[in-house]
Amino acid sequence: MGTLIFFGIIIAVIIYIIAVYNRLIALKNRFKNGFAQIDVQLQRRHDLIPNLVETAKGYMSHEKETLTQVIEARNQAVSAKQAAAAHPDDASAVTQLGKAESLLSGSLANFFALSENYPDLKANDTMAQLMEELSSTENRIGFARQAFNDAVMNYNTYREQFPQNFIGGLFGRFSEAKLLQIESEQARKAVNVSF
Repeated sequence: MGTLIFFGIIIAVIIYIIAVYNRLIALKNRFKNGFAQIDVQLQRRHDLIPNLVETAKGYMSHEKETLTQVIEARNQAVSAKQAAAAHPDDASAVTQLGKAESLLSGSLANFFALSENYPDLKANDTMAQLMEELSSTENRIGFARQAFNDAVMNYNTYREQFPQNFIGGLFGRFSEAKLLQIESEQARKAVNVSF
């Protein structure tokens, strides 16, 4: 009878470890999926920016430095997005993405501020449509980032609780996930799009 109880306890512990492991995997996959949603919206944003700059070139010919700055920031953000998309569980890649997107948001804010000085550009239908699409995309990015950060928080909370921290440590696959945060105060401000 004592051996049956002993084996019953062993089986219960094994089943519990399996359940915790599977829950950690499920939570990790949820935040990876959350990042995939951000990835889709960031790609849309990155695709809109060259069209926006190209449309503005004709009107803002002597603002080449600002236009170049926006394109360079966009290219850095694309590179950071690709690195983070390849490994959304890599905290440094997500941090670099946050920094690159902050730089891009700052560059876009400068671009939008300068574009206010060009009434013909503001009246351009293509520019107005691109600005509306960009504004809509920014909102989608915000919602996707919120969902991602919620998934990361759930994963990190579960991973850090006892005994999950012990069980996760046994397998070594469950490192802390990083929230996607905006780095600069200027980038935290809403982009003012008024055409």
